[in-house]
Amino acid sequence: MALSMLRCLAVRIPFGLFALALVVRGVVFGLHPDAAYPDSFYYVDVARALQAGHGFNIDFIWSFVDVGGRIPAHPMLPIPSNAHWMPLAALIQLPTMWLLGPTPWASAIPFAIAGALAAPMTWLFAREIGCSSRIALAAGIAVAVPGAAILFMAQPDTLSLYQPLGLAALWLTVRGLKGSRWSFALAGLMVGLATLARNDGVLIGAAVGLAFVWDRGRSWRSKGGRLPAIPWRYAFACFGLFLIVMVPWYAHQLAVFGSISPSSSSGRILLIQTYEQMDSVTTDTSLSGFLSQGIGPLLQSRVLGLVSALQIFFVIACPIVLTPFVLIGAWARRRSVDFGPFFIYAFLLFAAAGLVFAVHVPYGTFLHSAVALVPFTFILAMEGAVLGSRWVARHRPSWTEEGAARLFLIASTASVVFTAAAFTVMALPPWSADRDNILAAGQALDKAQAPKTDRLLSADPAGFEYFTGRGGVMTTTDSLDVLHEIAVDYDIRWLILQRAYIVDPLVPVIEGQTRPAWIGLPTFTIPYTGKPTGDRLVDAAPALAIYPVCTQPGDTRCGTALTAGTALTAGTATTSGAATSAGAAP
Repeated sequence: MALSMLRCLAVRIPFGLFALALVVRGVVFGLHPDAAYPDSFYYVDVARALQAGHGFNIDFIWSFVDVGGRIPAHPMLPIPSNAHWMPLAALIQLPTMWLLGPTPWASAIPFAIAGALAAPMTWLFAREIGCSSRIALAAGIAVAVPGAAILFMAQPDTLSLYQPLGLAALWLTVRGLKGSRWSFALAGLMVGLATLARNDGVLIGAAVGLAFVWDRGRSWRSKGGRLPAIPWRYAFACFGLFLIVMVPWYAHQLAVFGSISPSSSSGRILLIQTYEQMDSVTTDTSLSGFLSQGIGPLLQSRVLGLVSALQIFFVIACPIVLTPFVLIGAWARRRSVDFGPFFIYAFLLFAAAGLVFAVHVPYGTFLHSAVALVPFTFILAMEGAVLGSRWVARHRPSWTEEGAARLFLIASTASVVFTAAAFTVMALPPWSADRDNILAAGQALDKAQAPKTDRLLSADPAGFEYFTGRGGVMTTTDSLDVLHEIAVDYDIRWLILQRAYIVDPLVPVIEGQTRPAWIGLPTFTIPYTGKPTGDRLVDAAPALAIYPVCTQPGDTRCGTALTAGTALTAGTATTSGAATSAGAAP
Protein backbone atom coordinates (compact mmCIF):
# COMPACT_ATOMS: atom_id res chain seq x y z
CA MET A 1 0.00 0.00 0.00
CA ALA A 2 2.75 2.43 0.98
CA LEU A 3 4.68 1.59 -2.17
CA SER A 4 1.58 2.23 -4.26
CA MET A 5 1.11 5.65 -2.64
CA LEU A 6 4.73 6.57 -3.30
CA ARG A 7 4.38 5.62 -6.94
CA CYS A 8 1.20 7.70 -7.19
CA LEU A 9 2.99 10.72 -5.71
CA ALA A 10 5.93 10.18 -8.04
CA VAL A 11 3.51 10.57 -10.95
CA ARG A 12 1.37 13.35 -9.51
CA ILE A 13 4.14 15.68 -8.32
CA PRO A 14 5.73 16.27 -11.77
CA PHE A 15 2.31 16.89 -13.33
CA GLY A 16 1.40 19.20 -10.45
CA LEU A 17 4.61 21.19 -10.87
CA PHE A 18 4.03 21.45 -14.61
CA ALA A 19 0.47 22.67 -14.01
CA LEU A 20 1.67 25.21 -11.43
CA ALA A 21 4.36 26.54 -13.74
CA LEU A 22 1.93 26.72 -16.67
CA VAL A 23 -0.70 28.60 -14.65
CA VAL A 24 1.86 31.06 -13.26
CA ARG A 25 3.19 31.84 -16.72
CA GLY A 26 -0.32 32.20 -18.08
CA VAL A 27 -1.34 34.58 -15.30
CA VAL A 28 1.75 36.77 -15.71
CA PHE A 29 1.30 36.96 -19.47
CA GLY A 30 -2.41 37.63 -18.97
CA LEU A 31 -1.53 40.70 -16.91
CA HIS A 32 0.34 42.03 -19.94
CA PRO A 33 -0.96 40.03 -22.93
CA ASP A 34 1.64 41.21 -25.43
CA ALA A 35 5.31 40.99 -26.19
CA ALA A 36 7.04 43.59 -24.02
CA TYR A 37 10.56 44.40 -25.24
CA PRO A 38 12.70 44.28 -28.43
CA ASP A 39 13.75 40.62 -28.18
CA SER A 40 10.19 39.32 -27.85
CA PHE A 41 8.89 41.82 -30.42
CA TYR A 42 11.47 40.54 -32.90
CA TYR A 43 10.70 36.85 -32.45
CA VAL A 44 6.96 37.44 -32.85
CA ASP A 45 7.48 39.68 -35.91
CA VAL A 46 9.60 37.00 -37.59
CA ALA A 47 7.03 34.31 -36.74
CA ARG A 48 4.23 36.44 -38.19
CA ALA A 49 6.24 36.96 -41.37
CA LEU A 50 6.76 33.20 -41.65
CA GLN A 51 3.08 32.52 -40.98
CA ALA A 52 2.11 35.04 -43.67
CA GLY A 53 4.31 33.27 -46.22
CA HIS A 54 7.07 35.90 -46.40
CA GLY A 55 9.80 33.56 -45.22
CA PHE A 56 12.67 34.78 -43.06
CA ASN A 57 12.19 38.41 -44.10
CA ILE A 58 11.22 41.46 -42.06
CA ASP A 59 10.17 45.01 -42.95
CA PHE A 60 12.28 46.75 -40.30
CA ILE A 61 15.85 47.17 -39.08
CA TRP A 62 15.89 46.71 -35.30
CA SER A 63 19.67 47.21 -35.33
CA PHE A 64 22.14 47.74 -38.13
CA VAL A 65 24.02 44.63 -36.97
CA ASP A 66 21.39 42.84 -39.08
CA VAL A 67 22.80 44.48 -42.23
CA GLY A 68 26.52 44.46 -41.50
CA GLY A 69 26.82 47.24 -38.91
CA ARG A 70 26.88 49.98 -41.55
CA ILE A 71 24.42 51.62 -43.90
CA PRO A 72 24.46 49.13 -46.79
CA ALA A 73 25.67 50.14 -50.23
CA HIS A 74 22.17 49.35 -51.48
CA PRO A 75 19.74 50.16 -48.64
CA MET A 76 16.47 48.29 -48.86
CA LEU A 77 13.51 46.93 -46.95
CA PRO A 78 12.43 44.20 -46.34
CA ILE A 79 15.67 42.50 -45.31
CA PRO A 80 16.53 38.88 -44.45
CA SER A 81 15.87 38.22 -40.78
CA ASN A 82 17.95 36.46 -38.12
CA ALA A 83 21.36 37.77 -39.02
CA HIS A 84 21.89 38.08 -35.27
CA TRP A 85 19.21 36.13 -33.40
CA MET A 86 18.57 32.43 -33.87
CA PRO A 87 15.31 31.05 -35.35
CA LEU A 88 13.86 28.56 -32.85
CA ALA A 89 11.89 31.17 -30.89
CA ALA A 90 10.12 32.17 -34.11
CA LEU A 91 9.63 28.65 -35.46
CA ILE A 92 8.02 27.34 -32.27
CA GLN A 93 5.18 29.86 -32.64
CA LEU A 94 4.05 28.62 -36.05
CA PRO A 95 1.83 25.67 -35.01
CA THR A 96 -0.32 27.81 -32.69
CA MET A 97 -0.34 30.68 -35.17
CA TRP A 98 -1.69 28.36 -37.85
CA LEU A 99 -4.41 27.29 -35.42
CA LEU A 100 -5.26 30.61 -33.73
CA GLY A 101 -3.93 33.22 -36.13
CA PRO A 102 -1.16 35.75 -35.40
CA THR A 103 -2.51 36.69 -31.96
CA PRO A 104 -0.50 37.43 -28.79
CA TRP A 105 -1.74 34.26 -27.10
CA ALA A 106 -0.79 32.18 -30.14
CA SER A 107 2.76 33.44 -29.64
CA ALA A 108 2.77 32.97 -25.86
CA ILE A 109 1.32 29.45 -25.55
CA PRO A 110 4.34 27.50 -26.94
CA PHE A 111 6.72 29.34 -24.62
CA ALA A 112 4.49 28.79 -21.59
CA ILE A 113 4.35 25.06 -22.28
CA ALA A 114 8.06 24.71 -23.01
CA GLY A 115 9.09 26.83 -20.02
CA ALA A 116 6.75 24.98 -17.66
CA LEU A 117 8.59 21.73 -18.42
CA ALA A 118 11.59 22.95 -16.44
CA ALA A 119 9.77 22.61 -13.10
CA PRO A 120 9.01 18.86 -13.26
CA MET A 121 12.40 18.27 -14.89
CA THR A 122 14.05 19.92 -11.88
CA TRP A 123 12.13 17.65 -9.50
CA LEU A 124 12.98 14.53 -11.51
CA PHE A 125 16.66 15.45 -11.70
CA ALA A 126 16.82 16.22 -7.98
CA ARG A 127 15.25 12.88 -7.11
CA GLU A 128 17.52 11.02 -9.50
CA ILE A 129 20.66 12.42 -7.87
CA GLY A 130 19.45 11.47 -4.40
CA CYS A 131 17.89 14.66 -3.04
CA SER A 132 15.13 14.23 -0.46
CA SER A 133 11.56 14.57 -1.65
CA ARG A 134 11.05 17.90 0.10
CA ILE A 135 14.25 19.41 -1.35
CA ALA A 136 13.21 18.26 -4.81
CA LEU A 137 9.70 19.66 -4.33
CA ALA A 138 10.96 23.00 -3.04
CA ALA A 139 13.37 23.32 -5.99
CA GLY A 140 10.60 22.38 -8.42
CA ILE A 141 8.27 25.03 -6.98
CA ALA A 142 11.06 27.62 -7.15
CA VAL A 143 11.59 26.88 -10.85
CA ALA A 144 7.83 26.99 -11.44
CA VAL A 145 7.70 30.48 -9.89
CA PRO A 146 11.30 31.59 -10.58
CA GLY A 147 11.57 34.92 -8.77
CA ALA A 148 12.16 38.02 -10.87
CA ALA A 149 12.86 35.88 -13.93
CA ILE A 150 9.15 34.99 -14.14
CA LEU A 151 8.54 38.21 -16.09
CA PHE A 152 10.79 37.03 -18.88
CA MET A 153 9.80 33.37 -18.66
CA ALA A 154 6.24 34.43 -19.53
CA GLN A 155 7.36 36.29 -22.65
CA PRO A 156 7.71 34.93 -26.22
CA ASP A 157 11.48 34.95 -25.81
CA THR A 158 14.27 32.39 -25.74
CA LEU A 159 14.47 32.11 -21.94
CA SER A 160 11.55 29.67 -21.80
CA LEU A 161 13.26 27.50 -24.40
CA TYR A 162 16.83 27.75 -23.20
CA GLN A 163 16.12 26.76 -19.60
CA PRO A 164 14.63 23.27 -20.20
CA LEU A 165 16.98 22.60 -23.12
CA GLY A 166 20.04 23.60 -21.08
CA LEU A 167 18.83 21.56 -18.12
CA ALA A 168 18.24 18.55 -20.36
CA ALA A 169 21.68 18.82 -21.98
CA LEU A 170 23.51 19.01 -18.65
CA TRP A 171 21.33 16.30 -17.07
CA LEU A 172 22.01 13.92 -19.96
CA THR A 173 25.71 14.68 -19.63
CA VAL A 174 25.57 13.72 -15.95
CA ARG A 175 23.91 10.45 -16.93
CA GLY A 176 26.63 9.87 -19.49
CA LEU A 177 29.32 10.32 -16.87
CA LYS A 178 27.56 7.69 -14.80
CA GLY A 179 27.59 5.17 -17.62
CA SER A 180 24.46 5.89 -19.69
CA ARG A 181 26.20 6.21 -23.05
CA TRP A 182 23.18 7.04 -25.20
CA SER A 183 22.21 9.73 -22.72
CA PHE A 184 25.51 11.43 -23.49
CA ALA A 185 24.83 11.13 -27.21
CA LEU A 186 21.38 12.68 -26.77
CA ALA A 187 23.00 15.61 -24.95
CA GLY A 188 24.30 16.67 -28.37
CA LEU A 189 20.72 16.87 -29.65
CA MET A 190 19.76 19.12 -26.71
CA VAL A 191 22.82 21.30 -27.27
CA GLY A 192 21.82 21.67 -30.91
CA LEU A 193 18.30 22.76 -30.00
CA ALA A 194 19.66 25.14 -27.34
CA THR A 195 22.00 26.66 -29.94
CA LEU A 196 19.11 26.95 -32.37
CA ALA A 197 17.47 29.07 -29.68
CA ARG A 198 20.58 31.09 -28.76
CA ASN A 199 24.10 31.26 -30.11
CA ASP A 200 25.28 30.88 -26.53
CA GLY A 201 24.20 27.24 -26.68
CA VAL A 202 27.70 26.48 -27.91
CA LEU A 203 28.87 27.20 -24.33
CA ILE A 204 26.69 24.33 -23.12
CA GLY A 205 28.25 22.28 -25.90
CA ALA A 206 31.68 23.25 -24.61
CA ALA A 207 30.65 22.12 -21.12
CA VAL A 208 29.53 18.77 -22.54
CA GLY A 209 32.83 18.42 -24.39
CA LEU A 210 34.87 19.28 -21.29
CA ALA A 211 32.90 16.74 -19.29
CA PHE A 212 33.98 14.12 -21.84
CA VAL A 213 37.60 15.29 -21.54
CA TRP A 214 37.34 15.08 -17.74
CA ASP A 215 36.01 11.53 -18.01
CA ARG A 216 38.94 10.51 -20.23
CA GLY A 217 41.39 12.22 -17.89
CA ARG A 218 39.95 10.45 -14.87
CA SER A 219 40.39 7.13 -16.66
CA TRP A 220 43.96 7.97 -17.66
CA ARG A 221 44.90 8.95 -14.11
CA SER A 222 43.61 5.61 -12.84
CA LYS A 223 46.30 3.90 -14.97
CA GLY A 224 43.96 1.26 -16.28
CA GLY A 225 42.02 0.83 -13.07
CA ARG A 226 38.94 2.51 -14.52
CA LEU A 227 37.54 2.47 -18.04
CA PRO A 228 36.07 5.70 -19.49
CA ALA A 229 32.33 5.99 -18.94
CA ILE A 230 31.87 7.44 -22.44
CA PRO A 231 33.46 5.62 -25.40
CA TRP A 232 34.63 7.69 -28.35
CA ARG A 233 31.83 6.50 -30.62
CA TYR A 234 29.21 7.99 -28.31
CA ALA A 235 31.12 11.27 -28.23
CA PHE A 236 31.03 11.29 -32.04
CA ALA A 237 27.31 10.45 -31.90
CA CYS A 238 26.81 13.40 -29.55
CA PHE A 239 28.55 15.77 -31.96
CA GLY A 240 26.74 14.21 -34.91
CA LEU A 241 23.31 14.88 -33.37
CA PHE A 242 24.37 18.48 -32.75
CA LEU A 243 25.28 18.81 -36.41
CA ILE A 244 22.01 17.25 -37.57
CA VAL A 245 20.17 20.08 -35.81
CA MET A 246 22.48 22.94 -36.73
CA VAL A 247 23.80 22.20 -40.24
CA PRO A 248 20.53 23.13 -42.04
CA TRP A 249 20.48 26.52 -40.31
CA TYR A 250 24.18 27.14 -40.88
CA ALA A 251 23.64 26.27 -44.55
CA HIS A 252 20.80 28.80 -44.69
CA GLN A 253 23.00 31.50 -43.13
CA LEU A 254 25.82 30.79 -45.56
CA ALA A 255 23.45 30.95 -48.52
CA VAL A 256 21.78 34.19 -47.41
CA PHE A 257 24.57 36.09 -45.66
CA GLY A 258 27.78 34.28 -46.60
CA SER A 259 28.55 33.58 -42.93
CA ILE A 260 27.22 31.28 -40.21
CA SER A 261 27.36 34.23 -37.76
CA PRO A 262 26.63 37.33 -39.87
CA SER A 263 26.27 39.87 -37.06
CA SER A 264 29.65 38.96 -35.57
CA SER A 265 31.56 39.47 -38.79
CA SER A 266 31.27 43.28 -38.63
CA GLY A 267 32.80 43.47 -35.14
CA ARG A 268 29.73 45.36 -33.96
CA ILE A 269 29.01 42.63 -31.40
CA LEU A 270 32.39 41.76 -29.90
CA LEU A 271 34.62 44.76 -30.68
CA ILE A 272 32.64 47.64 -29.21
CA GLN A 273 33.85 49.67 -26.24
CA THR A 274 30.42 50.81 -25.04
CA TYR A 275 26.94 49.44 -25.66
CA GLU A 276 25.95 52.68 -27.40
CA GLN A 277 28.40 51.83 -30.17
CA MET A 278 26.26 48.83 -31.10
CA ASP A 279 23.59 51.31 -32.21
CA SER A 280 26.01 53.30 -34.37
CA VAL A 281 26.86 52.90 -38.03
CA THR A 282 30.03 55.02 -37.95
CA THR A 283 32.01 53.75 -34.95
CA ASP A 284 35.29 51.97 -35.71
CA THR A 285 34.71 48.33 -34.73
CA SER A 286 37.97 46.93 -36.06
CA LEU A 287 40.32 45.01 -33.77
CA SER A 288 42.80 47.89 -33.88
CA GLY A 289 40.06 50.33 -32.88
CA PHE A 290 39.05 48.07 -30.01
CA LEU A 291 42.63 47.77 -28.73
CA SER A 292 43.25 51.51 -29.09
CA GLN A 293 41.19 52.19 -25.95
CA GLY A 294 44.16 51.10 -23.85
CA ILE A 295 44.66 48.41 -21.27
CA GLY A 296 42.99 50.36 -18.45
CA PRO A 297 39.53 50.87 -20.00
CA LEU A 298 39.71 47.39 -21.53
CA LEU A 299 40.31 45.69 -18.17
CA GLN A 300 37.75 47.92 -16.49
CA SER A 301 35.02 46.91 -18.94
CA ARG A 302 35.86 43.21 -18.42
CA VAL A 303 35.70 43.49 -14.63
CA LEU A 304 32.46 45.47 -14.77
CA GLY A 305 30.98 42.86 -17.09
CA LEU A 306 31.77 40.08 -14.63
CA VAL A 307 30.45 42.10 -11.67
CA SER A 308 27.28 42.86 -13.59
CA ALA A 309 26.83 39.17 -14.41
CA LEU A 310 27.10 38.26 -10.74
CA GLN A 311 24.59 40.97 -9.80
CA ILE A 312 22.11 39.82 -12.42
CA PHE A 313 22.43 36.20 -11.41
CA PHE A 314 21.96 36.75 -7.70
CA VAL A 315 19.18 39.32 -8.08
CA ILE A 316 17.14 38.11 -11.04
CA ALA A 317 18.11 34.50 -11.73
CA CYS A 318 18.31 33.62 -8.03
CA PRO A 319 16.85 35.84 -5.27
CA ILE A 320 19.70 37.47 -3.39
CA VAL A 321 18.51 36.23 0.01
CA LEU A 322 19.30 32.68 -1.10
CA THR A 323 22.93 33.48 -1.96
CA PRO A 324 24.38 32.08 1.30
CA PHE A 325 22.43 28.84 0.85
CA VAL A 326 23.58 28.54 -2.78
CA LEU A 327 27.21 28.88 -1.65
CA ILE A 328 26.74 26.31 1.13
CA GLY A 329 25.11 23.86 -1.27
CA ALA A 330 27.77 24.43 -3.93
CA TRP A 331 30.55 23.78 -1.42
CA ALA A 332 28.87 20.58 -0.27
CA ARG A 333 28.52 19.42 -3.87
CA ARG A 334 31.89 20.67 -5.11
CA ARG A 335 33.15 17.15 -5.92
CA SER A 336 29.81 15.74 -7.06
CA VAL A 337 29.62 14.24 -10.54
CA ASP A 338 25.93 15.25 -10.51
CA PHE A 339 26.88 18.92 -10.54
CA GLY A 340 30.15 18.71 -12.46
CA PRO A 341 28.69 19.75 -15.85
CA PHE A 342 26.76 22.55 -14.13
CA PHE A 343 29.93 23.93 -12.53
CA ILE A 344 31.75 23.73 -15.87
CA TYR A 345 28.97 25.60 -17.69
CA ALA A 346 28.73 28.19 -14.91
CA PHE A 347 32.49 28.82 -15.14
CA LEU A 348 32.37 29.14 -18.94
CA LEU A 349 29.37 31.46 -18.85
CA PHE A 350 30.80 33.81 -16.24
CA ALA A 351 34.17 33.76 -18.01
CA ALA A 352 32.48 34.67 -21.30
CA ALA A 353 30.58 37.44 -19.50
CA GLY A 354 33.84 38.94 -18.31
CA LEU A 355 36.07 38.30 -21.31
CA VAL A 356 33.93 38.14 -24.45
CA PHE A 357 30.62 39.98 -24.24
CA ALA A 358 31.18 42.09 -21.12
CA VAL A 359 29.63 45.21 -22.68
CA HIS A 360 26.39 43.35 -23.44
CA VAL A 361 25.93 41.76 -19.99
CA PRO A 362 23.76 44.50 -18.39
CA TYR A 363 21.42 44.50 -21.40
CA GLY A 364 20.10 40.96 -21.21
CA THR A 365 22.67 38.78 -22.97
CA PHE A 366 23.84 37.11 -19.77
CA LEU A 367 20.38 36.60 -18.28
CA HIS A 368 19.15 34.79 -21.38
CA SER A 369 21.90 32.20 -20.96
CA ALA A 370 21.99 32.09 -17.16
CA VAL A 371 18.46 30.67 -16.96
CA ALA A 372 19.96 27.26 -17.76
CA LEU A 373 21.79 27.49 -14.42
CA VAL A 374 18.67 28.27 -12.40
CA PRO A 375 17.29 24.72 -11.83
CA PHE A 376 20.65 23.50 -10.52
CA THR A 377 21.07 26.66 -8.45
CA PHE A 378 17.71 26.21 -6.76
CA ILE A 379 18.55 22.60 -5.90
CA LEU A 380 21.83 23.80 -4.36
CA ALA A 381 19.96 26.56 -2.51
CA MET A 382 17.49 24.11 -0.99
CA GLU A 383 20.26 21.68 -0.04
CA GLY A 384 22.18 24.58 1.47
CA ALA A 385 19.07 25.68 3.39
CA VAL A 386 18.78 22.21 4.96
CA LEU A 387 22.50 22.18 5.85
CA GLY A 388 22.20 25.66 7.31
CA SER A 389 19.13 24.65 9.31
CA ARG A 390 21.08 21.83 10.93
CA TRP A 391 23.73 24.28 12.10
CA VAL A 392 21.04 26.54 13.55
CA ALA A 393 19.31 23.61 15.25
CA ARG A 394 22.55 22.57 16.93
CA HIS A 395 22.89 26.07 18.43
CA ARG A 396 19.25 26.35 19.50
CA PRO A 397 18.38 23.48 21.84
CA SER A 398 14.65 24.16 21.53
CA TRP A 399 14.76 23.46 17.79
CA THR A 400 14.81 20.05 16.15
CA GLU A 401 16.70 19.43 12.95
CA GLU A 402 13.51 18.26 11.27
CA GLY A 403 11.56 21.36 12.25
CA ALA A 404 14.42 23.70 11.34
CA ALA A 405 14.85 22.08 7.92
CA ARG A 406 11.14 22.39 7.21
CA LEU A 407 11.13 26.05 8.26
CA PHE A 408 14.19 26.94 6.18
CA LEU A 409 12.80 25.23 3.08
CA ILE A 410 9.43 26.92 3.41
CA ALA A 411 11.07 30.31 3.95
CA SER A 412 13.43 29.82 0.98
CA THR A 413 10.61 28.79 -1.34
CA ALA A 414 8.41 31.64 -0.10
CA SER A 415 11.19 34.17 -0.80
CA VAL A 416 11.30 33.04 -4.43
CA VAL A 417 7.51 33.32 -4.79
CA PHE A 418 7.44 36.72 -3.07
CA THR A 419 10.20 38.01 -5.35
CA ALA A 420 8.21 36.88 -8.39
CA ALA A 421 5.13 38.74 -7.20
CA ALA A 422 7.05 41.90 -6.27
CA PHE A 423 8.94 42.16 -9.55
CA THR A 424 5.75 41.52 -11.51
CA VAL A 425 4.01 44.41 -9.75
CA MET A 426 6.97 46.71 -10.36
CA ALA A 427 7.71 45.85 -14.00
CA LEU A 428 4.28 45.58 -15.59
CA PRO A 429 3.24 49.27 -15.37
CA PRO A 430 6.24 50.52 -17.44
CA TRP A 431 5.65 47.75 -19.99
CA SER A 432 1.98 48.72 -20.23
CA ALA A 433 2.83 52.43 -20.55
CA ASP A 434 5.22 51.72 -23.45
CA ARG A 435 2.56 49.58 -25.16
CA ASP A 436 -0.14 52.22 -24.72
CA ASN A 437 2.12 54.95 -26.11
CA ILE A 438 3.00 52.93 -29.21
CA LEU A 439 -0.65 52.03 -29.79
CA ALA A 440 -1.63 55.69 -29.44
CA ALA A 441 1.04 56.67 -31.96
CA GLY A 442 -0.21 54.03 -34.39
CA GLN A 443 -3.79 55.26 -34.01
CA ALA A 444 -2.65 58.84 -34.62
CA LEU A 445 -0.94 57.83 -37.85
CA ASP A 446 -4.04 55.90 -38.93
CA LYS A 447 -6.31 58.88 -38.23
CA ALA A 448 -3.95 61.08 -40.22
CA GLN A 449 -4.47 58.58 -43.08
CA ALA A 450 -0.75 57.90 -43.28
CA PRO A 451 -0.39 54.90 -45.61
CA LYS A 452 0.70 51.66 -43.97
CA THR A 453 3.67 51.72 -46.33
CA ASP A 454 5.02 54.88 -44.66
CA ARG A 455 8.20 53.95 -42.88
CA LEU A 456 9.10 55.05 -39.38
CA LEU A 457 12.37 56.12 -37.79
CA SER A 458 12.14 55.10 -34.12
CA ALA A 459 14.04 53.64 -31.18
CA ASP A 460 12.16 50.34 -31.42
CA PRO A 461 11.18 49.41 -34.98
CA ALA A 462 10.37 45.84 -33.94
CA GLY A 463 7.88 47.14 -31.38
CA PHE A 464 6.18 49.44 -33.87
CA GLU A 465 5.99 46.59 -36.36
CA TYR A 466 4.46 44.37 -33.67
CA PHE A 467 1.79 46.87 -32.54
CA THR A 468 1.10 48.91 -35.68
CA GLY A 469 2.25 46.78 -38.63
CA ARG A 470 4.44 49.64 -39.85
CA GLY A 471 8.00 48.95 -40.93
CA GLY A 472 10.95 51.20 -40.30
CA VAL A 473 14.49 51.72 -39.12
CA MET A 474 16.10 52.37 -35.73
CA THR A 475 17.42 55.75 -34.60
CA THR A 476 21.19 55.32 -34.35
CA THR A 477 23.47 57.10 -31.90
CA ASP A 478 25.22 58.92 -34.75
CA SER A 479 24.96 62.58 -35.79
CA LEU A 480 21.89 64.22 -37.29
CA ASP A 481 23.63 64.14 -40.66
CA VAL A 482 23.90 60.35 -40.46
CA LEU A 483 20.27 60.09 -39.34
CA HIS A 484 19.31 62.23 -42.35
CA GLU A 485 21.23 59.88 -44.62
CA ILE A 486 19.33 56.93 -43.12
CA ALA A 487 16.02 58.77 -43.63
CA VAL A 488 16.85 59.42 -47.28
CA ASP A 489 18.14 55.92 -47.99
CA TYR A 490 15.10 54.18 -46.49
CA ASP A 491 12.47 56.74 -47.56
CA ILE A 492 11.47 57.49 -43.97
CA ARG A 493 8.22 59.45 -43.64
CA TRP A 494 7.83 59.80 -39.88
CA LEU A 495 10.15 60.21 -36.90
CA ILE A 496 8.83 58.90 -33.57
CA LEU A 497 10.73 59.90 -30.46
CA GLN A 498 10.19 58.28 -27.07
CA ARG A 499 11.54 60.11 -24.06
CA ALA A 500 12.60 56.89 -22.33
CA TYR A 501 14.69 55.71 -25.31
CA ILE A 502 15.98 58.93 -26.87
CA VAL A 503 19.45 58.99 -28.46
CA ASP A 504 21.72 61.97 -27.80
CA PRO A 505 21.53 63.61 -31.25
CA LEU A 506 17.74 63.84 -31.01
CA VAL A 507 17.53 65.24 -27.46
CA PRO A 508 17.32 68.87 -28.72
CA VAL A 509 14.51 67.85 -31.08
CA ILE A 510 12.27 66.27 -28.43
CA GLU A 511 13.04 69.16 -26.09
CA GLY A 512 11.93 71.60 -28.79
CA GLN A 513 15.21 73.53 -28.79
CA THR A 514 16.20 73.01 -32.42
CA ARG A 515 15.58 70.73 -35.36
CA PRO A 516 16.96 70.33 -38.89
CA ALA A 517 14.93 71.31 -41.95
CA TRP A 518 14.10 67.69 -42.81
CA ILE A 519 12.19 67.22 -39.53
CA GLY A 520 8.86 69.02 -39.18
CA LEU A 521 7.03 70.23 -36.13
CA PRO A 522 5.38 67.51 -34.00
CA THR A 523 1.95 66.50 -35.22
CA PHE A 524 1.17 64.35 -32.20
CA THR A 525 2.51 64.29 -28.65
CA ILE A 526 1.90 62.37 -25.46
CA PRO A 527 2.77 64.58 -22.48
CA TYR A 528 5.19 63.32 -19.90
CA THR A 529 3.33 62.86 -16.63
CA GLY A 530 6.02 61.33 -14.50
CA LYS A 531 7.90 62.91 -11.66
CA PRO A 532 10.81 65.30 -12.36
CA THR A 533 13.65 63.03 -13.33
CA GLY A 534 16.70 65.25 -13.06
CA ASP A 535 18.14 63.47 -16.11
CA ARG A 536 19.44 64.97 -19.34
CA LEU A 537 15.92 65.85 -20.57
CA VAL A 538 13.87 68.84 -19.47
CA ASP A 539 10.70 67.84 -17.64
CA ALA A 540 8.53 69.46 -20.34
CA ALA A 541 9.79 67.06 -23.00
CA PRO A 542 6.94 64.76 -24.04
CA ALA A 543 6.79 61.01 -23.40
CA LEU A 544 6.33 60.48 -27.15
CA ALA A 545 6.18 62.72 -30.18
CA ILE A 546 5.59 62.16 -33.91
CA TYR A 547 7.31 64.35 -36.49
CA PRO A 548 6.96 64.36 -40.27
CA VAL A 549 10.19 63.61 -42.12
CA CYS A 550 10.70 65.28 -45.49
CA THR A 551 13.36 63.87 -47.79
CA GLN A 552 11.58 64.02 -51.15
CA PRO A 553 11.16 67.08 -53.41
CA GLY A 554 7.76 68.69 -53.04
CA ASP A 555 7.13 67.41 -49.51
CA THR A 556 5.96 70.55 -47.67
CA ARG A 557 5.03 68.94 -44.34
CA CYS A 558 8.18 70.08 -42.54
CA GLY A 559 7.88 73.86 -43.01
CA THR A 560 10.84 76.01 -42.05
CA ALA A 561 13.66 74.74 -39.89
CA LEU A 562 13.93 76.19 -36.39
CA THR A 563 17.08 77.81 -35.13
CA ALA A 564 18.82 76.94 -31.90
CA GLY A 565 17.03 78.29 -28.85
CA THR A 566 13.64 78.62 -30.50
CA ALA A 567 10.98 77.14 -28.26
CA LEU A 568 8.67 74.45 -29.58
CA THR A 569 5.71 73.24 -27.53
CA ALA A 570 2.81 70.95 -28.11
CA GLY A 571 -0.08 72.77 -29.74
CA THR A 572 2.03 74.87 -32.11
CA ALA A 573 0.44 75.12 -35.54
CA THR A 574 2.20 73.22 -38.31
CA THR A 575 1.96 73.22 -42.07
CA SER A 576 0.09 69.92 -41.92
CA GLY A 577 -2.23 70.81 -39.05
CA ALA A 578 -2.08 71.40 -35.31
CA ALA A 579 -0.03 69.35 -32.92
CA THR A 580 -2.22 67.26 -30.67
CA SER A 581 -2.04 65.28 -27.45
CA ALA A 582 -2.53 61.57 -26.91
CA GLY A 583 -5.81 60.28 -28.22
CA ALA A 584 -6.37 63.03 -30.81
CA ALA A 585 -5.73 62.78 -34.52
CA PRO A 586 -3.06 65.00 -36.09
